[in-house]
Amino acid sequence: MKLQAYRLVSRLGGAVMAMLVRGLFALARAIGPERSSDAGAFLARCIGRLLKQNRIALANVRAAYPQASAREVAAIVDGAWANLGRTGAEYAHLATIFDYDPDAAVKGRIEVGGDEHFLALRDDGRAGIVFAAHLGNWELPAICAARFGLETTAIFRPPNDPAAARVVQEVRSGTMGGLAASTGGGAAYAVSGVLDRGGHVGQLIDQHFTRGVVVEFMGRPCLANPLLAKLARHHDVPVHGARVIRLGGHRFRLEITPPLDLPRDPDGQINVQGATQAMTRVVEGWVREHPEQWLWMHRRWRLPPAG
Repeated sequence: MKLQAYRLVSRLGGAVMAMLVRGLFALARAIGPERSSDAGAFLARCIGRLLKQNRIALANVRAAYPQASAREVAAIVDGAWANLGRTGAEYAHLATIFDYDPDAAVKGRIEVGGDEHFLALRDDGRAGIVFAAHLGNWELPAICAARFGLETTAIFRPPNDPAAARVVQEVRSGTMGGLAASTGGGAAYAVSGVLDRGGHVGQLIDQHFTRGVVVEFMGRPCLANPLLAKLARHHDVPVHGARVIRLGGHRFRLEITPPLDLPRDPDGQINVQGATQAMTRVVEGWVREHPEQWLWMHRRWRLPPAG
């Protein structure tokens, strides 16, 4: 009986949470992308300062910028909360917020850099890998790929709350290409099959991964997910980085790098640890350029005990 009651309460709680998330999305759509983005930034700033994640973010920024003043550290964290709030509010507008048209006479919200690398990746007839990070609105590269015909399967981590995960999945599935959840253990097999078929795989690589390889990030060792490096080694395909920079006036700039020259073993195969470090080094450059747009609240620097 207790188990049945728990399941019933869990289902009811999930239904309520789903209704709440859908209601917030409906409100965001009603007030438009600009005002909902501003509201999200304001609320995230106010609430974020009260959470334990704020202390984590402050500690992370201090470690990355030991010469920064307390005011400079606080400003970076405040900007990070604002960026997170804007990104959350913009979920309701992912179907319409990406308005890039290279032939348009008047620029929209989106501008693109490195489009020649995107076109080469799309049209070269080969499989490919794209890594990204939690910068700006990190959902936009997958939307760009879907809009302009780059067959891409994005590896994503669902939100912890199942109800919120369902709603977010609905939004993503309506605006992006293929999706592969990183939970459940089947992502590696699924995306390897995508590369076998000549498709493309994308993943955010800037979070802690318990079974990862040790790399240096922002001056400190951490564990990084080696999946993309392993896929690059096995399939020997080009690897690009993609990032989003949040500009003023509710605008964005998407950029894609040329293919990385990844380190290789003496036998000519891509070195997994070296490739993971090379991708992480690119992400570090992005973060240092726009630190207020990165997700500092995450416990990124966690290493297992020695031995």
